[in-house]
Amino acid sequence: MFLEGLDELDGKIVRLLLENARMSYSEIGQKVGLSRVAAKMRVQALERRGIIEGYTAVINPQKISGAVSCYFELETEPSALEDTAERLRQSELVTKIYRVTGSGRLHVHAVAASWEELEGFIREVIDPLPGLVRCECNMILSRIKDVKGLRL
Repeated sequence: MFLEGLDELDGKIVRLLLENARMSYSEIGQKVGLSRVAAKMRVQALERRGIIEGYTAVINPQKISGAVSCYFELETEPSALEDTAERLRQSELVTKIYRVTGSGRLHVHAVAASWEELEGFIREVIDPLPGLVRCECNMILSRIKDVKGLRL
């Protein structure tokens, strides 16, 4: 379904890396029937094509003492959307920004070290956003399901 445009071998490699992005080229090669060098070349080609954007450690902020994780639903005047998104992009607390359906709407995830830091973020970054029409903040109490990346 999502892998149209990839040959069968690249599809297998992508699935393996979704399961374990730390898998070595040797392990990938063994599982798909390639040499280590050929597996490395395939992975590098997927990276160059932008199919694989990067590799990262996923940190659960709720496991860090005092961290506060929340989602903001923002609505701005349509003419202010790009400026708003750029200002949010510059904040170290903001981890994700999505433009969503609806005129001038953004879905923003932020993680603060404390309630005080979150309040400062709202006061200093969110409140003065240009053309802000509406802001809703939803605190994350617990994770029930959190899928990382694309699931095939």
